[in-house]
Amino acid sequence: MKNLFTIILLLLFILFSFIIGIGVGFMISQEDGFSVGNRVAVLEVEGVILDSQPYLESLSKIKKDDGIKAVVLRIDSPGGAVSPSQEIYSEIKKLREKKPVIATLGSVGASGGYYIACSAQKIFANPGTITGSIGVIAQFVSYEDLLKWAKLDVAVIKTGEFKDVGSPFRSMTEADKKYIQQLIDNVYSQFKLAISESRKMDMKEVDKIADGKVYTGEQAKNLKLIDELGTLGDAISLAGALSGIKGEPNISYYPKKKMNLLDLILSKFDAKILVGGALKGTFGLFYLVDM
Repeated sequence: MKNLFTIILLLLFILFSFIIGIGVGFMISQEDGFSVGNRVAVLEVEGVILDSQPYLESLSKIKKDDGIKAVVLRIDSPGGAVSPSQEIYSEIKKLREKKPVIATLGSVGASGGYYIACSAQKIFANPGTITGSIGVIAQFVSYEDLLKWAKLDVAVIKTGEFKDVGSPFRSMTEADKKYIQQLIDNVYSQFKLAISESRKMDMKEVDKIADGKVYTGEQAKNLKLIDELGTLGDAISLAGALSGIKGEPNISYYPKKKMNLLDLILSKFDAKILVGGALKGTFGLFYLVDM
């Protein structure tokens, strides 16, 4: 009886070790793991774009990996801050010198999300994809009347007229608005220039559609904002073909997601792992859909 109990414990230990081993293996594979052979990297740009660093790190790894022959940008984003969008765009343009890059838009690929898509050789979208929203926005809240109602006074000491532009403690003056409008107009011009150059469109054509409106994928194709109506699978197939991969390419996804064992087990049962984050009300200019 004692021997039977010992055997059962041994079997349970082996089973437990096997499960742990699989979990560790999956976690490693979620990093820079065991993908082999010629393959296509899918860079997933999702949500509001506030930080470029995860994407830049991924692009650096993709660039150095000789096994990755082409890249697909899977964009499902309403846009975000100007600088991160531009930084990702610029790095992808550099990557294109070494490897084919195809973009595909999911539910939404608008404003800063569309800006990033323009870095690709071709852009795919579904007929019902929401894209466009070419423009810049900055929003400010003033608590001045609320402070007066509460009989609270805020003292501000500054070095110049515009040092506290956007402060919630006072309303904006006409000079403030003119100053901010100049900033917005400048980055708006940068957006339009990127579209004109990447989409090979005359600036007059861009001006007609760069009024902040959103378009469906079908409309965007007619306006030359995208190249083809198609799916993520279509984009992957084209990327593989352009890179010379025979047959269906193997896929590596980026940015790599660090998951614990429970997440990994749940993910195998199609449990969606959501990473949320509120858009903070800080000063900044945004390529962002305002809907």
